[in-house]
Amino acid sequence: MDIWTAEKIILLGFLLKGVCCRDFSISLPQNIQALSGSCVTIKCRFEIQEQYDKNLTESAAIGLWFKDGDKMNDHLVFHSTDPQPNCFNGKITGNLHEKNCTTIFYNVSSKHTGRYYFRIESGDLKYFYTMNTSINVTDSPPKPTVQLYVEQKEVQDQEEVLEGRSVSLRCSAETLCSSPPPTLTWSSTPRIPLSESSGLEELISDLNFTATHRQHRVTFTCTITYQLQDETKTAQDSITLHVQYAPKISPSYSCNRTDVTVCFCEADGNPSPELEWHLSGRPVTNSSNTFISEERLSSTGLRSSITLHQSLTHTSTLQCVSRNTHGNASQLFQLPSSVARLNLSVLIGVVVVALVVMMMCAIIYTCVRLSTKQKAQNEAAGTYASLQLSAPPSEYETLNIKRSDTQ
Repeated sequence: MDIWTAEKIILLGFLLKGVCCRDFSISLPQNIQALSGSCVTIKCRFEIQEQYDKNLTESAAIGLWFKDGDKMNDHLVFHSTDPQPNCFNGKITGNLHEKNCTTIFYNVSSKHTGRYYFRIESGDLKYFYTMNTSINVTDSPPKPTVQLYVEQKEVQDQEEVLEGRSVSLRCSAETLCSSPPPTLTWSSTPRIPLSESSGLEELISDLNFTATHRQHRVTFTCTITYQLQDETKTAQDSITLHVQYAPKISPSYSCNRTDVTVCFCEADGNPSPELEWHLSGRPVTNSSNTFISEERLSSTGLRSSITLHQSLTHTSTLQCVSRNTHGNASQLFQLPSSVARLNLSVLIGVVVVALVVMMMCAIIYTCVRLSTKQKAQNEAAGTYASLQLSAPPSEYETLNIKRSDTQ
């Protein structure tokens, strides 16, 4: 029999022993984090020798926890059926007769930090498990973790994201024992709706959106909040988004004209764009008739101005062109020509003349009305006087006339 066959037989023997002959064993997490003022859960399952199965009953089973020591009573910190004055407040949430020793301790503090050992008692079954777990109590909750996904693929936070891509920011945090359970919240500028989901062991919150230039260099912060009995404890993690995008020309472009024509153009893009001026479809450079200047507004913004001599203003259009590795943008400027200025002067003259004519017509109309009214009044007065002169003599006047004739 060769050495390989012998090893296989030995391995098979160990496997059969594990199946047929159960031994005492326990399953515990190696380390547990707990938040001061909250609770702590110890996930625990144990195994016993098959001969003690009949002793492990629901009514008789007792679970005990010892801290930083062995079986001595001065290290006892928890008794499932007989709470002691100096023991920790808690309970076994698992079913001991089903070999589940999961336990929760309430209102933990720094005195709960240490190593914990479990002991099972049930009738003739009494066993102390030497495998232990370590509890570390902290005053602050652990930070959540924010990860960046682009098109469902994880990327590093310093990598650039192309505008228009689907972006997901995932915030995940270990859920420590707490009542009520902790919550995750996002903060950013601008605010973006979040879609939150949670799990048993881990709290998860996702931000899903399409990347735009408005999110370039925006910092997204995820905060985990524990609402404890006496206070609120928080921790947070942040990520800054870097978005690459084609140039965009600002709507604040303009042209001013005095003795010369000065036009302004602003562009924003990532990587930072270049700006060119085209006159009559041809690129313009500095010359005796043109002067171009540039001003860096930010890491992504550029402002350019061009000064044109009057001899060039007969050209009807001026174009501002911006480029970077992701595309280009352009904007046409309408230059005011000498003909346009003449037309404007003529238009102003026509308006002034029209206003003068309208004022003169109003004055004449007013004078005519006043003259007509005065004439009407004079005619009315003359008519009244005529009526008085033409009236027949009274009876008294007639008698006087007759007497005079008799005499």
